[in-house]
Amino acid sequence: MIKKYRHNIMVRRAITIVAVVASALLQTFVIQSFIRPAQLLSGGFTGIAILIDDIASLYGKSFSTSLGILVLNIPVAVLCSRSISMRFTFYSMIQVFLASLFLKVFHFQALFDDLMLNVLFGGFLYGIAIAMALRGNASTGGTDFIALYVSNKTGRSIWEYVFAGNVLILCVFGYMFGWLYAGYSILFQFVSTKTISAFHHRYERVTLQITTMKAEEVMRAYVANCRHGISCVEAIGGYSRKKMYLLHTVVSSYEVPEVMAILHAQDPHIIVNVIKTADFYGGFYQAPME
Repeated sequence: MIKKYRHNIMVRRAITIVAVVASALLQTFVIQSFIRPAQLLSGGFTGIAILIDDIASLYGKSFSTSLGILVLNIPVAVLCSRSISMRFTFYSMIQVFLASLFLKVFHFQALFDDLMLNVLFGGFLYGIAIAMALRGNASTGGTDFIALYVSNKTGRSIWEYVFAGNVLILCVFGYMFGWLYAGYSILFQFVSTKTISAFHHRYERVTLQITTMKAEEVMRAYVANCRHGISCVEAIGGYSRKKMYLLHTVVSSYEVPEVMAILHAQDPHIIVNVIKTADFYGGFYQAPME
């Protein structure tokens, strides 16, 4: 059991490292191949760093985007580390450092001359970079820390509010450098936000409606491995007329594969109906970031 636990930990850590490196590399690629050539501005602290560099260029100065990303992220990481997770913050900062390093090391070329293609493909890939880090139990830092902190407190995804905050930054960009590219940047951010929402479901909840003839075994295994409540009622099969049980529980959508493995291990013939839960009232255990 101990060896299996340690093996699972090592696998999760390896997945996190791969996700962090891939996310940083993809983020660098998008900045150099889509954002910069199209004169766009991304959201979050990366966008603020790019905006500072653009403002400095108006006065004949330069400000390193990679340095700006680090300077802006470190204070927020320190403030949020205790509220989110030290390990999560650590891997998130590795992602930030790698993205900053890759911006110095790699030099990707632009792929498209068309502005709209840069907006759509760049926004999609930028969202994938963020979602990739989040799925690996890390983040790209900056406003991700703030979004995850609030989401952990409320149990709800707040990416739409992050988008609204980014729009304010882009309005400053538009006022100083022209509304055309600011408008395209807002569209870029909208595509990016929608992509994140499509791939990151940590705060979505689902109801599991479980039909089984081995209620005791299933509930015992479920309670031993999950920190959610479960209820049970007796029922009769409409076709077989045999006695069976209906179990109900609510879990986070990202927990479903693990829960299904637990249920099937106890009853290979179990039937589970997964129903999306729009609202949930009452106590709900939200697993902390690791």
